[in-house]
Amino acid sequence: MLASTSARREAAFSIERSYRATVRQDQSLANLWLISDERNDAVLERALGRLPRGSGFIYRHYHLDDEQRYRRFRCLQLIANAFGHTVVLADSALTAAEWGADGIYGAPKSLWPRRHGLLYLATAHNLGEIGQANRIGSDGILLSPIFATNSHPGADSHGPARFRMLASHANAPVIALGGMDFRRARTVDWPRWAAIDGLS
Repeated sequence: MLASTSARREAAFSIERSYRATVRQDQSLANLWLISDERNDAVLERALGRLPRGSGFIYRHYHLDDEQRYRRFRCLQLIANAFGHTVVLADSALTAAEWGADGIYGAPKSLWPRRHGLLYLATAHNLGEIGQANRIGSDGILLSPIFATNSHPGADSHGPARFRMLASHANAPVIALGGMDFRRARTVDWPRWAAIDGLS
């Protein structure tokens, strides 16, 4: 287990070193982003501990009611903070501020107006949504789906070439999402990526 964890961490750092000169960079934005979901809930504590220190965590948990969702968030936030991870909430800026999250995540239009002091991560699937994310000044853009994904079975995926073309239109660092894992991150030649299953 320890050897496997070490290998995963080294792979992540190796990708970052190899492509630092050619990829749009913002050193304040984490490279790896674990996304929460009902299907990976049982392993999130362990997954947060396996991420390289200073990674990112996007908390969704749409399946829970408000009270349960807050309690689960607080539990995972404490673990993430212990490892120096950035914690982003899929909710409003007001809720993120109340819960003590570092930022918010969602479709570009849902992120406006901006609230000072929060990180804004926009989701995008096409050029139009990348344009929207650019206009609101998002701090990062999660572009998906790169590959086939369990989150949207049967949906068309971009593949590496189209992903890189779309990413070239972004004004903010792009986070690859959709069927991503360490092997596919090397295939796409992209250091910044997010996953549900691939990091769980």
